Amino acid sequence: MASTVTTSDAVKRPGYGQLLRTPGAWSFLLPGFAARQPFAMLTIGIVLLVQHTTGSYGSAGAVAAFTGVSMALFAPQSGKLADRFGQRAVLVPGVVVHTASVTALTALALADAPLWALFAAAVPTGASVPQVGPMVRARWAARLEGSPLMSTAAAFESVTDEFTFVVGPVLATALCTGVHPAAGLIAEASLTLAGGLLFAAQRRTQPPHGFAAAGDAEGGTHARGERASALSIPGVRVLAVAFLGIGSVFGGMQVSLTAFTEEIGNPGANGLLYGLFAAGNMLAGIAVGAIAWKIGPRRRLIAGYAALTVAASLLWSVHSVVLLGALGLVVGLCIAPALITGYTLVETLVPASARTEAFTWLTGAVALGQAAAVTVAGRLADGYGASAGFLVPLGGTALALVTLVALRSHLAPRTAARTVARGVGHRVPVTVD
Repeated sequence: MASTVTTSDAVKRPGYGQLLRTPGAWSFLLPGFAARQPFAMLTIGIVLLVQHTTGSYGSAGAVAAFTGVSMALFAPQSGKLADRFGQRAVLVPGVVVHTASVTALTALALADAPLWALFAAAVPTGASVPQVGPMVRARWAARLEGSPLMSTAAAFESVTDEFTFVVGPVLATALCTGVHPAAGLIAEASLTLAGGLLFAAQRRTQPPHGFAAAGDAEGGTHARGERASALSIPGVRVLAVAFLGIGSVFGGMQVSLTAFTEEIGNPGANGLLYGLFAAGNMLAGIAVGAIAWKIGPRRRLIAGYAALTVAASLLWSVHSVVLLGALGLVVGLCIAPALITGYTLVETLVPASARTEAFTWLTGAVALGQAAAVTVAGRLADGYGASAGFLVPLGGTALALVTLVALRSHLAPRTAARTVARGVGHRVPVTVD
């Protein structure tokens, strides 16, 4: 027992450098970064193209919403299949279908097809979005099972996600406004195909099909019934509802910033403003991963959502590019702590047999919240101006905060005591050494 305490003290705050020295990490991190880039480009690419061809933010938001809802519904099933059959078996056909679907959606939009045809193409486009982020997290979980480095990995992945939201929307906006309205979606499809196939080729780091079952057998903490679905765990349901609020910020900001820059006659500023928002997200993520927290994750999660709600409440009243950029940066700074803490809690709530699925439920919740937000914000922007669209992030985060406060007891890890009793805690120093 003494050796366990000593080892735990030595690795109280594992660093990013130690994490990145994990054998095989770079083989899936680099292609994984390219493959997850399209996720940040898809919604804004659809909004910009469809708004250009229809002249309506409401129609553009509705098409993007169909994509987001479709992704939210199908992503968990993709995660469950990946847990069962392996990531490569799911990813390869998925990226091919996604590339074809985006190509069809782009062609229909440019041909001034009716709205129902765009909706029809948006469904497979969203359903086939590759769930690379959850798959990367599952690879970390497989390689770092029982290690204190898992919290560092969760922070690193959130930072990576936020960095994609710095690069992706800016790149898509620049391509759509500077090259061609369809260029953003064409780049998204190309990156999906190339990055997805490269990531799928990394078989050595893929969690084995039997990894989840083996992990459960060793710990003995999860019955077969618990492996049916990650959504059967109350804490995952609470986090999924909370992540809808995060999605409302992403979707509301994308549409409202686009409408705002159009109103002031400077559409090129959209990429800069959204980049500042995403940069705040990324910078906060780096800081969160480097801090040795003394506050419990549940309290951090609620505090993060409270700060996000306060910041979002000011967006609708700002009418200056400079002030909106500064406030967007603050809103971004408040998102990362909530995201990172939520993903970290999954490690304590969900058995290994359902982790990829659990991660995809959270990712899908963000997409669903984003879909609802772009629809509502688009309608509000069309009818009442860009300022009205900024009310959407406020509403979404406030509802998420109320849910977290009311149901916070479900976020406590219920298996911790049972794990220690079976001696699983002794695996930690062995894994670190």
